[in-house]
Amino acid sequence: MKLNSPIREIKGIGPKTEQLFHTIGVYTVGDILLYFPRDYERYPKICSVGELVPDRKNAVYVQATKAPSVNRGSRMQTAVLDVQDADRHVRILWFRVPYVRSLVKAGGFYVFYGRVTEKNGMFYMEQPEILSLEQYREREKNLQPVYRLTKGLTSAQIRKAVSLAMEDLPLEMEYLPEDIRIRNRLSEYNFALQNMHLPQDEESCIAARDRFVFDEFFFFILSMQLMKDRSSVLENTFHLTCPEQFGAEDGGKPCPEKEDFIEGLMGRLPYPLTGAQTRTIRQIRRDLRGETVMQRLVQGDVGSGKTIVAFLAMLDCANSGYQAAMMAPTDVLARQHEQKLRQLCEDFGLTFPIVLLTGSLTAKQRREAYAVIEREPDALIVGTHALIQEKVSYHGLALVVTDEQHRFGVRQRETFSMKGSQPHILVMSATPIPRTLAIILYGDLDISVIDEVPAKRKPIKNCVVDISYRKTAYRFMEKEIRQGHQVYVICPLVENSEAVEGENVLDYTERLRQIFPADICVACLHGKMKPEEKNRIMEDFLANKIQILVSTTVIEVGVDVPNATVMMVENAERFGLAQLHQLRGRVGRGDAQSYCILMQGSEAKTENKRLAILNRSNDGFYIASEDLKLRGPGDFFGIRQSGDFQFQLADVYQDADLMAKASYEVSVLMREDPTVSAPEHRALKERLKYYAGSEFSLLNL
Repeated sequence: MKLNSPIREIKGIGPKTEQLFHTIGVYTVGDILLYFPRDYERYPKICSVGELVPDRKNAVYVQATKAPSVNRGSRMQTAVLDVQDADRHVRILWFRVPYVRSLVKAGGFYVFYGRVTEKNGMFYMEQPEILSLEQYREREKNLQPVYRLTKGLTSAQIRKAVSLAMEDLPLEMEYLPEDIRIRNRLSEYNFALQNMHLPQDEESCIAARDRFVFDEFFFFILSMQLMKDRSSVLENTFHLTCPEQFGAEDGGKPCPEKEDFIEGLMGRLPYPLTGAQTRTIRQIRRDLRGETVMQRLVQGDVGSGKTIVAFLAMLDCANSGYQAAMMAPTDVLARQHEQKLRQLCEDFGLTFPIVLLTGSLTAKQRREAYAVIEREPDALIVGTHALIQEKVSYHGLALVVTDEQHRFGVRQRETFSMKGSQPHILVMSATPIPRTLAIILYGDLDISVIDEVPAKRKPIKNCVVDISYRKTAYRFMEKEIRQGHQVYVICPLVENSEAVEGENVLDYTERLRQIFPADICVACLHGKMKPEEKNRIMEDFLANKIQILVSTTVIEVGVDVPNATVMMVENAERFGLAQLHQLRGRVGRGDAQSYCILMQGSEAKTENKRLAILNRSNDGFYIASEDLKLRGPGDFFGIRQSGDFQFQLADVYQDADLMAKASYEVSVLMREDPTVSAPEHRALKERLKYYAGSEFSLLNL
């Protein structure tokens, strides 16, 4: 068995299980080794029947007075064992496993480990593991990995596959130079791999995680630096020129500032721009007239007015005779941007051609869009990834505006270059991270910060409550709906899971449909839906055909729904503060007062402190700073900020120190070996090739 061997070569994985592994992105033996746990579980102390706590996993040590009975009368065979002590009785159930009778003998003592539920005053434990006291004592010493799952696949199956793969494979070559490991006190690769999946103890697990977090930052920053070196000065860059100079062999001379045009537009807006917006626009206009390719990040909190800054930059390009494009992550958001840009041009009396290009257009509509893009030198183009399809032929594309979700990198820039232009890149980010971290993370971009919020926006009113407040929250939601408004409800899970506690979208949607009157439409949205279905639901929500949208964090970056005034987040303690702040930013976009209800399902004091930060402030940069202060170096169990920057393990807040160290080591490496070609770096380069994937050939190595 080798790293590139199919996952089915691991003993016990047949065709059906192989397909389940494919669903979670695991195809090879190497993939399963790098499919790290999302969390770790500490086994609870053994308790008596009278000490059982419902709605969580318990380990109860009891004597079986008799063997389990097997109910064969229904479609599903059920093994039943009743145990009790002086205080309580609990019924233990196993489904479709009649052989349990041979595992549990009358008179024997066992530890049963599983989730306990309470129904009508009766306690139940379903599908528990059966262990001896000695076996359980051994488990208490260890951390148990918990993996991201799909329906039909369990953490136990993944643990078994990982264990068998590690037994059969030889040790992997260490690729990180020894001096880097020693300087940063990083564990050896094979030790780290073993202790990520099967940690000896918490200390070894933390050391393993630190190693892989460092690796993620190191290779990300190294790739960014190599991209920056490749594309900082390029021959085919368009600089804003006067229209009559367009097409000159040298790309045109820099155009006069034309302050009267942009300044005139800014003065005609129905609201004054903030000082931060004005400063950012001037920085962008200076870059567009410079001698190098603009690669600028505009970082602004939710509601800070980034979109109007992008629109003004696009209009600046069109006024100088060049095309500008805005790439949105979804079809619905692209359509909304196109409508807003069209309205803005109408308000200003501008006649620049405006083109929409998305995957959902008909063949005729696409042909018409291609024709306008190829023909009109001052077209304003809005679309999705359809903008970089082969059939699109641009006529002097000078600027591409994208957002951080696209990870718009060297591959996309190369695509535009092959079409005859090397556009300036403007990346919009609503992730409020401290500037020092942003400089490291976006090493290939210059940074502008919009740190003011327009005065017209009403601050969102927040509250942190427990589940006893839920009925009150529902009454408040209905009151807002009766006033014509709409509601978001966020759940951490898509569907019910044995491994993870928390509300799930599918069950919650059905529950709300039973609670609210029939004239209130409740719908759900999650990442497992097809793009067409997600687009349809968001369009219906935007049109107020749906009053309550139950969703996962897939709506974190979504359309602007000014009519939505309530954001309720279930199990709020399970989300990172930056992510909660992004979710909260989905409301408060209209004139009406908006509200954020953080429903807490945990009593942990640390989580209370974190949510209290969100409760008292709407300032994303303050929240990020305070969140960073709260987190300790070992405080990583269960607080992964899912989705942040596409890292599997790393968290830019919690792991800021490791990110700084990785950045320093990249700078040292680039000084000593700028093309990573030295013989001693051969293994490092191979690992970089694995990390960069299809973009490795574009890293100028």
